[in-house]
Amino acid sequence: MVKKIVVKISDLTKQHKISLRELSRLSDVRHAALSELSNGKRENVNFSHIVRIAEALNIVDIREIIDLVEVDNGDGELILKERKRP
Repeated sequence: MVKKIVVKISDLTKQHKISLRELSRLSDVRHAALSELSNGKRENVNFSHIVRIAEALNIVDIREIIDLVEVDNGDGELILKERKRP
């Protein structure tokens, strides 16, 4: 199994009751970059973006923003399996 970092943008916007556009404005991260992170279309994570998101939303625990998931590609298709927390 391969590991992948997932940025939980959708969870954050729902939890803080803000739109992606508002998160972009608060964090000074481009809307397109947030959208790509939210949809899993970005290969690389810019950690300065993570820091800006954390500062904008007053988050102190990085685990609220990112998660490590296993990618099962046995049949050639990527399937993300969220890690269960105890």
